[in-house]
Amino acid sequence: MSADLKRFHATFFEESREGLEAMESGLLDLEAGRGTADTINSVFRAAHSIKGGSATFGFTKVAELTHVLETLLDELRAGKRPLTSDAMDAMLSSVDVLRGLLRAAEAGVPPADDGAGIVAQLNAVLTGKSTIAVGGAGAAPAAAAPKPKAPSRFLLVFWPKASMFMSGNDPLRIVRELAELGSLKATCDVSKLPAFGALDPTQSYLGWTLELPGSTNEAGIKDAFAWVEDECDLSINGQAQGAPPAPEAPVAAPTPAPAPIEASAPVAVVPAAGPAGAPPATAAASPGGAEDASIRVQASKVDMLINLVGELVITQAMLKQVGTGVEGPLAERLMAGLETLERNTRDLQEAVISVRMLPVDAVFKRFPRLVRDLAGRLGKQVTLKTFGESTELDKGLIEKISDPMVHLVRNAIDHGLETTEDRLKAGKDPIGTITLAASHQGGNIIIEVSDDGKGLNRERILAKAREKGIAVPENPSDAQVWELIFAPGFSTADAVTDLSGRGVGMDVVRRNIQSLGGETVLESATGKGTKVTIKLPLTLAILDGMTIAVGEEVFVLPLGYVIESMKPQAENVRTVSGEGRVLRVRGEYLPMVHLGSHFGMGGQEKPPITVIVEGDGQKLALEVDELIGQQQVVVKSLEANYRKIDGISGATILGDGRVALILDVPGLVRGRHVGKAA
Repeated sequence: MSADLKRFHATFFEESREGLEAMESGLLDLEAGRGTADTINSVFRAAHSIKGGSATFGFTKVAELTHVLETLLDELRAGKRPLTSDAMDAMLSSVDVLRGLLRAAEAGVPPADDGAGIVAQLNAVLTGKSTIAVGGAGAAPAAAAPKPKAPSRFLLVFWPKASMFMSGNDPLRIVRELAELGSLKATCDVSKLPAFGALDPTQSYLGWTLELPGSTNEAGIKDAFAWVEDECDLSINGQAQGAPPAPEAPVAAPTPAPAPIEASAPVAVVPAAGPAGAPPATAAASPGGAEDASIRVQASKVDMLINLVGELVITQAMLKQVGTGVEGPLAERLMAGLETLERNTRDLQEAVISVRMLPVDAVFKRFPRLVRDLAGRLGKQVTLKTFGESTELDKGLIEKISDPMVHLVRNAIDHGLETTEDRLKAGKDPIGTITLAASHQGGNIIIEVSDDGKGLNRERILAKAREKGIAVPENPSDAQVWELIFAPGFSTADAVTDLSGRGVGMDVVRRNIQSLGGETVLESATGKGTKVTIKLPLTLAILDGMTIAVGEEVFVLPLGYVIESMKPQAENVRTVSGEGRVLRVRGEYLPMVHLGSHFGMGGQEKPPITVIVEGDGQKLALEVDELIGQQQVVVKSLEANYRKIDGISGATILGDGRVALILDVPGLVRGRHVGKAA
């Protein structure tokens, strides 16, 4: 393959992944009865685009599979066959196989599944063996009306606009694609071509008259222009033998018709060529400028920008530190300049980070298929509801939050939701509900995974915990019982299956969330369901922190965990047997942690200041020597540069050049037993 084509590999794979997501979403809408004719058309266009690009780049297995899939989709949208459960299963399985083929092609390795099996399954559906219709009224297009007599030929008049060339599309690519549909006669019209001196290189002057036999698939003709509908004037006329051209509405929006074709180039028969190419790497903004143009940028380049902005934040803090020691007439001007620098640095930092922000829908959209397949395997009726899909989260977090959420949703369907019979006996709707919700809360994003099932069984959890030798508090509260679920190796499943029972579940979920600087809280009510709340920072790159002093060292407390700070009165500090010292705050007793003693650094015996923090839904009173202030800090990985330390989530560089450790508040909370209500 030529180096010129290889340059477009990354774009092709990215656009193909987006196309597969659109196909899966559209197919699920059709199955659920929410689809329309536009839905199946969009699925068809996605398959057609992947087929064209894969054939161009030589990915023959992908091209062969999408060709058969495209044939089935074409018959469905033309109303030639009903949408059956067999057809739906085959098409969704095709999406899975295509993902695997594309991953293998991108990695340059042989695929685990070459697609032969699913091609055979699709061909079996095309033979008409499937008969079970699915979906509602919108699941498939209505039966086609009686068809008029087939035309003897199709006559196309095609005038590209200048915007077609500006966006990277080539009219000859379209002509070659049409040549694949049948014997094509193509005439290039040069009647609008001006004299050389009047030629404007930014304008388009050439048009085409194209003739195809009447046996050609008309839908295939229109699909060849799917990517350029707004970038050309086009008319497609089906003509009976000897009949004059019949007017037909253009594919694109109505525009002034081109001048009649008088002078033209010689007619030529275009031989069948290789499959059409993929869509252009980048799309130009619409001529009217109504929509923002977009470009594809490698994530590594954005990461580099974020790192540079992080270094700028550190440099700005250093300059501010130096500036505080300047006196005299220049001091005021220097401080004014530093304030402007700080403001601009923050604006730049927010702008750069926003480039990495993606809607959480990038995670949510994978779950309709998961819920459908898993509910079918378990024989349960389940509906999925999502809220807050537009809530934005850092791309790095988006990629890492998917697996924990998959486990939570599987748990909810497998363990949380009852069978249809049990729900009816309990007076519930026979269809269970899984809800995914996302929202912003301060400097964090909150993601909730909930179900309306039977809720957690308190006594069974306690019995299983004792059976496995897991420490159980005396007279535990519900919250303490639910915490047992996060113990390593804990499972209430009676038998090991491919879905549950191996005891490598919720503890892994919590550990993965903690590695992202987040926390996990579980709530449940008998007969009403269970909710798992995940709290994550908006980004892992920069955070707002409170700097505190402990002895000679400086630590950073992420502001998202800080509730308040105070100077406790002696009468509110008590010592409880087995619990250590606790602080009474508004009727609640909170464990106290002396940070100097905790990290073996000493410090004042009776620190004058206590900071109340909350992590994993539990509170803790941290004793510190001094509150220094609040500032933005750039998060550096301690584990990658040194090693993991309990109670520490990362490090940063302060304005004076010193390294300060960032406290892992949820980790500190988990190290202490939270007190009881007064």
